[in-house]
Amino acid sequence: MTQKILIDAERLKYPKSGIANVCVSLIKGLDEKPSDFEYTFYGPKKNIPQTKKNFNIINWRFWQKKISINTQSFALIHTAHQLSKYFHTVKKGQRKVVTLHDLNFLHDGSSEQKVNKTTKVVQKNIGNADAIVCISEFVKNDFIKNKHLFTLKNNVKVEVIYNGLIFPENLEFKSENNYSFIGKKYILNIGVLFPKKNQESLLDLISQNDRDLVLITSSAKSAYKEKFLEKIKTLGLETRVHILENVDNSEKYFLLQNCESYCHPSLAEGFGIPPVEAMYFGKPVFLSKLTSLPEIGGDLAFYFDNFEAEHMQHVYASGMQAYGARADEYAIRLKERALKFGYQEMADAYENLYSELLN
Repeated sequence: MTQKILIDAERLKYPKSGIANVCVSLIKGLDEKPSDFEYTFYGPKKNIPQTKKNFNIINWRFWQKKISINTQSFALIHTAHQLSKYFHTVKKGQRKVVTLHDLNFLHDGSSEQKVNKTTKVVQKNIGNADAIVCISEFVKNDFIKNKHLFTLKNNVKVEVIYNGLIFPENLEFKSENNYSFIGKKYILNIGVLFPKKNQESLLDLISQNDRDLVLITSSAKSAYKEKFLEKIKTLGLETRVHILENVDNSEKYFLLQNCESYCHPSLAEGFGIPPVEAMYFGKPVFLSKLTSLPEIGGDLAFYFDNFEAEHMQHVYASGMQAYGARADEYAIRLKERALKFGYQEMADAYENLYSELLN
C-alpha cells in the first residue's frame, strides 16, 4: 500500500517570501522524480504551482488553526518551518519532519517575553518530531547549542538539507520599467527591510563611492524604514538609493543581470537565498562574516569584517578589483557553486529522509 505524506506549504500565503520559494522548489523537485509515496500539499490552492503529477491539495483556510484537519491517513507529516501554527499533534505511529530555518529570535535582541513566546511555538513544532532538518550547518550548530531550551523525542534525527532554488533557464531578461539607474553601476540587495538585514550599512558604503544602491524588498519594519529613509536624507543620497517593493521573479532577474555586484551585510541569516541567486548570475558577492553566510559564499565571496564605512569601501574596491582581473573565471565558478543549491538536490535529500523514517 502506498504511503501518504502531507507537506505543510502554508507559507505560500506569502508567495514572495523565502520560505514560499523553498516550498515551490520542493514541490517542483518531487514532481520531477519517480516516487513510491503519495504526496499531499497543504496551502492556498491558488499559489500551489501546477504539476505534472496529480498531487493532492488541501486548501488552506484561516479557521484551521482552531479546527484541525484530519491527518489520520498520513504516514508522515512534514512541517516546512519551525513557527508553523498547524499540525502540532501526531497520531500513533505517524512520523514527523520539521524544517528549522533559524533560531534568530534568541540572538536579535528580542524581549524576554517574545523569546519565551517564540520558544513555545518552536517547541510545539519540534517537540514530537522524529527528524529536525536544519537549512545550514550554522543553524544545526546553533540548534545543538540551544537544545536544552526544548524537550525533544529520544533519538530525534538532526541533519542538514540546504534550501534548493529553481534557477532561470536563461540569463537574458528585459524590463518594461524605465529605471533611472540602468546603465549606471549599482549595488543590489534583496530582502525584507529589517534591522537584522542591516541594509543601513550599505548607505555608509555608497557614501564612500559613486555607486547607486537598489533594494528589492517585500516588507519592512516601520521604525527601521523610517530610520533608513532619514539616513538617506542625512547623507544626501536621495538620487542614488532606489527602493523597489514586491518585484516579481523576472524583474528580479533583470535587476540581477544588470547589477555591478550583490551586497548582503546581514547580521542573522539561516541560509541566504539572494546571494545564491546572485552567484548563479556570476555576480561578485559581498557578505558579512556572520551566521550562515560564509557557508554559502565559501571562498568565492568577499567579506566585511565590520560595518565601518571606510572598511566596507576598502573591501568593496579590492573585491571588485580582484573580480575584474579574472571576471570570466569568477563567473563560471560562482555559477557552479550556486548550482549545488538546486531544487532537485533538495527534493532528493528530503525524500531520502522520508524513506529512512518510514522503512
